[in-house]
Amino acid sequence: MAKGWFKNAFAVDPPGPAEPTEEQKPVVEWACREIARRRLAMPGVVLLEMTRPLNYLAASTMHVFQPAFWSILRQQSYDNYRHFSAFLEKRGSMEYIINRIEELEAEAEAKKREAKKAE
Repeated sequence: MAKGWFKNAFAVDPPGPAEPTEEQKPVVEWACREIARRRLAMPGVVLLEMTRPLNYLAASTMHVFQPAFWSILRQQSYDNYRHFSAFLEKRGSMEYIINRIEELEAEAEAKKREAKKAE
């Protein structure tokens, strides 16, 4: 029994982007789309890169404030809040969010170029 515990005592998530669960995917996608839609991809990515080492701390802080948000938010919003904070606990969550924001920005740029060609 002790061997099994020690073996997993220092386990970390695998390197690379983390994949959100089915419950987490809608809220993570919404956050990425909002950043890209508001044309804040560059400052958003820079901010995420700077705070990447602190993502677990941010998730923990969100968990601390959960009771306050429970009293303010509707049930659906609160569930999304919980799912987003749980996703941030994963080691590769910031990498996933950054990659997704960059993908959405590239899609928006491609659509803009196609619209200009059509004119």
